[in-house]
Amino acid sequence: MRTVILHYHLFKNAGTSLDAAFKENFKGDEWVTKEFPAQPNKNREQVRQWIIDNPQAKCFSSHTAVLPVPEIEGIKIIPVIFIRHPIDRIASAYSFEKKQGGRGFGSTLARNTTLGGYIETRLSLDHDRQCRNFHAHRLAAMYPGQPDTEADRALAAIKELPFVGLVERYTNSLETLESLLKSEGFESIKLKPVEKNVSRGVKKSLEEKLNEVKEQIGLDVHSCLLENNEVDLKLWGEINNG
Repeated sequence: MRTVILHYHLFKNAGTSLDAAFKENFKGDEWVTKEFPAQPNKNREQVRQWIIDNPQAKCFSSHTAVLPVPEIEGIKIIPVIFIRHPIDRIASAYSFEKKQGGRGFGSTLARNTTLGGYIETRLSLDHDRQCRNFHAHRLAAMYPGQPDTEADRALAAIKELPFVGLVERYTNSLETLESLLKSEGFESIKLKPVEKNVSRGVKKSLEEKLNEVKEQIGLDVHSCLLENNEVDLKLWGEINNG
């Protein structure tokens, strides 16, 4: 049985730091990355084929791979995913997109408006999940076609997945992940906490950062933001208190 790691690299959830830790353990083409189309069925099939077509790889990483975890005969896949406090993640996404170049929608918007304007604009777009229960949307894909609510499916996913890390407890999460991977045959793996692609001050407490966001965007936008991230806040609480 071949065992591989599949990192679902969610935007602004310490994924670049985690990939740096993985690349310390997997050299050359043992660590691979790729992006996939938005159409869920095509996405899932291409992810499955990607793993089959790279027999040398031990660790796969993608921003866009969609759950559920592929089922492939003869291959055991260990999914790895991190979540983050949704309000802090949104502020980090804004900060990152404001600094980066390019002509994409998010970066163009961030460079031309405040954090409050960025949030209001993205919440006004029904299809845009960047500022609206982002984690719930990605996790609920674990159970495609099921009649349960997105919230129920997302909560079920974090209970079924073998590992869901927390950005706010990054070092502890890495230790848990390392133990899991060692038990799955990666006996020599050592995951060191490395800070990469950090967009906001890491020395401030979560409470301080959340208060800053509230002050920057005002009470009305903040209230709307909380309402639109109710499920993500519940998911974060489940992991944080688990």
